[in-house]
Amino acid sequence: MNLPRYDLKAEKSLMVFEFVSDGPKGTISKIIKFDETALKNFYNLAFGDKNPETGFVDDEVVSNNGDREKILATIVRSVILFSEKEKDAWIYAIGSNESRTRLYQMSISKYLDEVELNFHIFGLQNGEWVKFEKGVNYSAFLVKRK
Repeated sequence: MNLPRYDLKAEKSLMVFEFVSDGPKGTISKIIKFDETALKNFYNLAFGDKNPETGFVDDEVVSNNGDREKILATIVRSVILFSEKEKDAWIYAIGSNESRTRLYQMSISKYLDEVELNFHIFGLQNGEWVKFEKGVNYSAFLVKRK
């Protein structure tokens, strides 16, 4: 995807990325974090505003800074970089609420042809992982580099 995106700053492990959203509401620090789970090669993708007091991801905040596409392109870039390092990683993503999960689904659908060039992508439907298809509602997403 050749979309505008923010510059990422990453830890050496490439498990935590930070960037700054710049829009009508000012500059807002954001974090993308890949958390290891109990399952081998299975990571949870967490994203949100950087809580100024704790430094942790706050995925409940709604910034509405007018740069949604640029932010989503930045998240995709972090997935690409992380999966280049962790080639066997399965990356799990779900929105903090139904609306955000739907937003992620619409974005995946919009760029599905490009995403599928480098990634296998699945959606969670009725408790089962199935190949992602446009026009189908999913409750979570799973990607793995081809």
